[in-house]
Amino acid sequence: MAYVVTENCIRCKYMDCVNVCPVDCFREGENMLVIDPEECIDCGVCDPECPAEAIVPDSDPMADAWTEFNARFSLLWPNITIARTPPGDAAKFDGVKNKLRDHFSEKPGDGDE
Repeated sequence: MAYVVTENCIRCKYMDCVNVCPVDCFREGENMLVIDPEECIDCGVCDPECPAEAIVPDSDPMADAWTEFNARFSLLWPNITIARTPPGDAAKFDGVKNKLRDHFSEKPGDGDE
């Protein structure tokens, strides 16, 4: 079992979750994060840290569409263990509908470079 990052992270990418993860399971895309299901230990400390409420356990019905998504992009994107400043317009995108369709980027982020 693992936690997954869902659509509301897109263009919000607050990264508060990165600082509390004890196993460094977050991977960074250009405009969102995902959780590597192979690394996640299901501790749940990331869930309450997300200001956008974009993290849920994979047992949550909302996670159904995001479990495979997180697994796929965790193989493609670099590891991130140190949070950086979120995008300046993050609050503007919190709660916006259809972010996957309208705003998602498959490009990797910088990771911990």
